[in-house]
Amino acid sequence: MTTQAAADEAHEILAPSSAFAAFAASTRYEDIPAAVLERARIHILDGLGLALASTTFPFAGPTLAAMAELSGGGGSTIIGSTATAAPRDAAIANGVLIHGLDYDDTHLQAIVHPTCAVLPTVLALAEQHGLSGREALTAFCIGMEIAVRIGAAVNGGFHHTGFHATGVIAHFSSAVAAGRLLGNDAAQHVSALGIAASTASGIQVFLEEGAWTKRLHPGWAAAGGITAAMLARHGFKGPSRALEGRFGLFETHLHDHIADVKAQFLTEGLGETWMMADTALKPYPVCHFIHGCADAALALREEIGGAQIEAVEIRLPEDTLKIVAEPIQQKRNVTNEYEAKFSAPFVVASVLLKGRFGLPDLTDEALADQAVHALARKCDCRADPQSLFPTYFSGGVLVRLQDGRTLERHVPINRGAGERQMTLDEVTEKFRENASLAIASERAAAIRAAVLSIAQHPFAQLTQTLRTVG
Repeated sequence: MTTQAAADEAHEILAPSSAFAAFAASTRYEDIPAAVLERARIHILDGLGLALASTTFPFAGPTLAAMAELSGGGGSTIIGSTATAAPRDAAIANGVLIHGLDYDDTHLQAIVHPTCAVLPTVLALAEQHGLSGREALTAFCIGMEIAVRIGAAVNGGFHHTGFHATGVIAHFSSAVAAGRLLGNDAAQHVSALGIAASTASGIQVFLEEGAWTKRLHPGWAAAGGITAAMLARHGFKGPSRALEGRFGLFETHLHDHIADVKAQFLTEGLGETWMMADTALKPYPVCHFIHGCADAALALREEIGGAQIEAVEIRLPEDTLKIVAEPIQQKRNVTNEYEAKFSAPFVVASVLLKGRFGLPDLTDEALADQAVHALARKCDCRADPQSLFPTYFSGGVLVRLQDGRTLERHVPINRGAGERQMTLDEVTEKFRENASLAIASERAAAIRAAVLSIAQHPFAQLTQTLRTVG
């Protein structure tokens, strides 16, 4: 086969840009299954609760101050604030708030946080253009689906090459969601995807020191996606093969891992099979890779009772070790809350000692708990031979006690995923706990009601409930 023939065949197999564009332009609200729409509302509710909670954390103040100075005013809502900003700046702020606690959803196969990759864009543009809740919900579902499919196709490759997958993928999902809300046609969607390819990035160097940059990635992607969609709407030409072309996203970002791309996930069943409905919600505010072993630690705690722990072995999916278990000395000795979120030893030690892991376990006082640090230093991590990754973020914990006993638990399906998916009632409780950090229960109830009835009202009915704190 000639080089050109091979290229033509690859183009035939990998032609997602035009397929995504047709999907975004043609999908109607009525085409989306009721169960998918229900999951979408649940994920929006979860994301808004997280954003409200984020307003009480240190990273929120600098973010909002910077956006206020950059924007110079504007009419778009910033969640949990009386301040408003220009749409792109509000989208940046809301992206930081939704993703800032690392408590937001993850599609496990795609290893992407789809709500924060789409919702900031939808909030900004649906409000600005006075759209209906149905239009907003449709764009949200379309963007979520595209984010998940790109993530599933790259098969973990972005993480292997040092990129934060959501930081990269959200540029494309945001561009398509924005284009849908602006009324772009299929050709304009193709150009927007091509333009987004030139802004898509997000490196994982934040892991070295617990820096705040990961929080910025989905908001920056929202601004990039909105810009791409608007440029395309006005005739700006973008490349037509943003993902699969020579020097496209796959080649430039995946390097040797381009061979692992699973092209079928990009377009197979698009518009019929909604992969986004399988997105998992988080019961713990930590990296999703840790959830299986956190579940295992929780199951072991009662059996341990008050016995003294001599050593802990944490079992994780092999591909996740470099994110949450390496370098092991750093992971055993966290110094700030962001390091703690990505430390399997710290999280497992906290769960074994306290029987929980929530936002209160990331406060300065909790991070200074010497009992947790002492137990974290007794933790080792290794690859889990029983892992079901990437379908689920399985995990296990083996504890050796000073009385000679060895106790072990393995969790194949982490809580919040698959058959253990969180229900509306469970997400409502999580939403109330998070929202209560920032607003009164009456306003939280109003937000929940507006989300659940989003398809029956103008989208502004929801954004109005998000503005006032108190």
